[in-house]
Amino acid sequence: MSRSLLPLIGKLWLFAILFFLYAPILVMAAMSFNASPFYQLPFELSTRWYQQMAGNGQILSAALRSVGIAMVTTLVATALGTAASIGLFRYDFAGKKVLMVLLFPPIAIPWLITGTAMLIFFFAIGIGRGTPAVIIGHVALALPYVIVTVTARLSSFDITLEEAARSMGANSWTVLRRVTLPWIAPGVVAGGLFAFAVSFDQFVVSYFLSEPGDSTLPVLIYTAIRKGFTPEINAISTIIIAVSMLIMFLATRYSRFAGDR
Repeated sequence: MSRSLLPLIGKLWLFAILFFLYAPILVMAAMSFNASPFYQLPFELSTRWYQQMAGNGQILSAALRSVGIAMVTTLVATALGTAASIGLFRYDFAGKKVLMVLLFPPIAIPWLITGTAMLIFFFAIGIGRGTPAVIIGHVALALPYVIVTVTARLSSFDITLEEAARSMGANSWTVLRRVTLPWIAPGVVAGGLFAFAVSFDQFVVSYFLSEPGDSTLPVLIYTAIRKGFTPEINAISTIIIAVSMLIMFLATRYSRFAGDR
């Protein structure tokens, strides 16, 4: 095989992967603007399903609940994850490497198993199902993403900057507020965006831990599909995908780990 063909084959292979990833999403987004409820062609442009979605109180309630839970999850996970990252960066202690390794299994373990384990655990300790359980579950899932992101940013931090600030009379709080946090701010923002995306898009844990009749948006979409698919689901799914892609774009924009600000 000629070496000149290898780059072409690589590009075609990459295009094929991207096509199979994004073609179904593009078709779904296009059909959300089709006036026909049965996806009949020719295509007739209409915002009918978006208008019906906007007047659907159940969808709006679930969307607001998802956003509220995601915002609380983002605040808690970002605060805890940033504090943990700074602690892991500054201090050496017994079991530190083991603790850092244990950050990755929650990302790798299937969420079905995680959701089942959380449901059993929360009932065992008396929390049960409901919004507090959902928030705790989402925070537990989002924490590793925040810690990994902020720690990656801290890896380029020059510790002598803190030492110089202390030598000039700054206390620990001033050093953290004026030196450390401004440097890791892009990583903190990126970690927060990841936490929001993980929480807002989370289905399995939300499905296990939500109370009946008080579902998040992903759970509502799943329930609606089981009862009977309507193009309104295409509309809300398109909006969710657009928001998720925007969040991921912002996360990659702000997570400049090399040290540039």
